[in-house]
Amino acid sequence: MQWNCLSSLAELDNIVQLSYQQPVLIFKHSTRCSISATALHRLERHWDAANSHNNMVPYLLDLIAYREVSNHIAERFGVRHESPQVLLIQQGKCIYHASHWAIFLDDIIKHTSTQQIA
Repeated sequence: MQWNCLSSLAELDNIVQLSYQQPVLIFKHSTRCSISATALHRLERHWDAANSHNNMVPYLLDLIAYREVSNHIAERFGVRHESPQVLLIQQGKCIYHASHWAIFLDDIIKHTSTQQIA
């Protein structure tokens, strides 16, 4: 799995634009949290096989290093900050989010298949 790094508000704007062509997954990761590490590992372990037909682009946000970006994500998409947390962005909107032990790649994939990309 090849993560793209999310470390600036300009990159977040690019993600929103990209989401009009293909789904984008943002993983808000706390490098100090074992739950976050476990959730990240679970996604990475199953990513290639499960994502092969969805063409979803993954972005990783180190929310300890880039807390202002994390705060802006919560404000921009109207999703309360949690950690770890995933947000699925399509058509410029957050269409799905989950946190902690509720982060499952299968659930994320189900939401990409129910949305239409223009």
